[in-house]
Amino acid sequence: MAHVNVIKETRKFNQLGIWDLAFQYCEYIYDDGTSEYGYRFIWITPEGKLQPARGQARILSISDILNLVSQSLQEGWGNIQNKK
Repeated sequence: MAHVNVIKETRKFNQLGIWDLAFQYCEYIYDDGTSEYGYRFIWITPEGKLQPARGQARILSISDILNLVSQSLQEGWGNIQNKK
């Protein structure tokens, strides 16, 4: 199991009552004290709760992926090299 610390995030904000799609750069902290860094997509409910899907987030279009990744690059964090 891992605890996730979100370092950077960009979102596709949807209409009221519709879930947002977030692209995040995170630190994954494991029970044994080790950690890893990486990127993920995750859905966020209208109430602001994360909806982890055991490693999967169904994304409706490639344009959503490209737009979020492009936005992260414009914000200066989308090309962070994963730390070891």
